[in-house]
Amino acid sequence: MGLFSTEEDASKTPRTDNLMGNLMGYLDTRIDLVRLEAQEKAKVAFVGTVHGVTLAAIGLLFFVFLNLFLALLLNDVLDSPYWGFGIVAAFYLVLLIVFVVGIDKKLFQGLADKLLNNTIYKSDKRQA
Repeated sequence: MGLFSTEEDASKTPRTDNLMGNLMGYLDTRIDLVRLEAQEKAKVAFVGTVHGVTLAAIGLLFFVFLNLFLALLLNDVLDSPYWGFGIVAAFYLVLLIVFVVGIDKKLFQGLADKLLNNTIYKSDKRQA
């Protein structure tokens, strides 16, 4: 055990070097897998958001033009330049009052509970 020892350190054997290399490769692969999963989830969220916003915008335009059509149709039927718009506006005022006064938030909470029940666990593809 002198200055010129031929014994090698036990922690530097080829087997432990290979095991450490495999472990580091495994960790790198797991990190890459987590990054890819996060990137895929972000992509799905982005596509869903853009799709939802586009559908909402098109739906809003359809709804506005349908209401304009109905108001102009009522104007023509009533032979008046403004009564059709008043009737359509009054309809939405009554609808607003019904929602503000008559409908409880519990109705919407129950609907949300039914629609979104366990969606996290259903969308998780991993096995426990």
